[in-house]
Amino acid sequence: MCRSIKTLRPPALPEEATEDEIRAAALQYVRKVSGFRAPAAHNREVFDRAVDAIAEATGELLAGLEVRGVAGRQAG
Repeated sequence: MCRSIKTLRPPALPEEATEDEIRAAALQYVRKVSGFRAPAAHNREVFDRAVDAIAEATGELLAGLEVRGVAGRQAG
């Protein structure tokens, strides 16, 4: 998959992932899947909506994960 997308949960990330880190991962995913580093103007809206949706889903995933051996639950 995308080697530039890093793991956003402990122990790989010692603290909670920031919104910027979550959005950066979502952007890398959309770039990889779409094949566009930067979309043309006529694709910008759908590209940005996809990044927003994936960032939101990623935040929900991280907030819901329970990582054993790490204190508490992680939020995104």
